[in-house]
Amino acid sequence: MSLDITPMVTSGRKIVTSYGDGLFRFGTEKAEGSILLFSTEVLAWPHASLDSIDVDAFAEVIARAGQIDFLLLGMGNRMQPVKTAWRNALRPHGIVIEPMDTGAACRTFNVLQSEERRVAAALIAV
Repeated sequence: MSLDITPMVTSGRKIVTSYGDGLFRFGTEKAEGSILLFSTEVLAWPHASLDSIDVDAFAEVIARAGQIDFLLLGMGNRMQPVKTAWRNALRPHGIVIEPMDTGAACRTFNVLQSEERRVAAALIAV
């Protein structure tokens, strides 16, 4: 699905320009499968469903804790409750996890990027 909003974003920051069919696009760049998305970097994230996620899945996010206030968790096609263990793993590092479906997470990431907020996203591909 293409995203209609194209906020003004500082050069070098990632913006999701489309998602769907198992991939994400950032202008001319694309990533296949689920991803961890940071302000200026995209990493593969080997989680096709919530069932495969454990606390260790957030290690890269925790490693960048000083650069992140919010982690948007794109849960695929629909939102579900976040496991308490995930919240408890991130909270001591000052990171708040916000669950939503993947599309909403992409749109929210873009808005927060345009506001130069300290945000990351863990996105399950749809």
